[in-house]
Amino acid sequence: MATTDRQATALALAHALSAAERGLAVIPLSRTKLPALRSPHRDEPARGGPPCHGACGRPGHGVYDATTDPGRVRALFAAAPWATGYGIACGLPPYHLIGVDLDTKSGTDSAAALRELALRHLFTIPETVVVLTPSGGRHLWLSGPPDTVVPNSAGRLAPGIDIRGAGGYLVGPGSRTEHGVYTVAPGTAQLPPAPCPPALLRLLVPPPRSSHPAPTAPGDQGHGLIHFVLCAHEGQRNTRLFWAACRAYENGLGPALADALTEAARTTGLAEREARATIASAARMTGHQGR
Repeated sequence: MATTDRQATALALAHALSAAERGLAVIPLSRTKLPALRSPHRDEPARGGPPCHGACGRPGHGVYDATTDPGRVRALFAAAPWATGYGIACGLPPYHLIGVDLDTKSGTDSAAALRELALRHLFTIPETVVVLTPSGGRHLWLSGPPDTVVPNSAGRLAPGIDIRGAGGYLVGPGSRTEHGVYTVAPGTAQLPPAPCPPALLRLLVPPPRSSHPAPTAPGDQGHGLIHFVLCAHEGQRNTRLFWAACRAYENGLGPALADALTEAARTTGLAEREARATIASAARMTGHQGR
């Protein structure tokens, strides 16, 4: 192993142990940001039943290996001497961590999209730990309530905003990847993960789906979504339309509002074909394609 790789592994272990001391459960990651240890069941024949999440006692179960025990952390890194980073498991006590990943690679302004969500739903992102990614994105750490399971999602809130919840993990600060090093934003390193605002939490937890949903008329909520699209400026039109369409489909209004949302988007200057493609993407994202 090259000297630089050994140094990166030693640094990753040191950062992981420091995170574990704060109560954050960790696992070793490779330069690709994936768990460094391969599954011990990879060569076993397929079997029925749920997958093993570590009951076999061997490492290699991804985020289910996450631990705060320093001896166990050292053992995991010893089994993966090629690790150059570490992941922090979300959804576990004491913080029940929720990660808000503001991506920049999609070409959308995810920070602006989050500000729009905050304005519309009347919440404020509190001061909290912020991790800067090599690509220019940001990870916001929030603490969730112990009785609420926040699922992982990609682009459900808005394009470019991914959520890391139960069963997911965040790349820890100090990790070195193929694209660079993750660092803590100045002034946030000593902050605890701030409680997730209740209004944001409601957006993160999808409502339970009824097996026999009652027909719903557009009503005031539909008018609000249409107005949200009509207020879009250039550069926001697709983002606002996608967000509004997702909310419409999640609340059973998608088919009833599709034409009105398309017309609202056209009013802002978006081409009809592009608007309908965006609405179709929202239908797929929320699992309502073909309904």
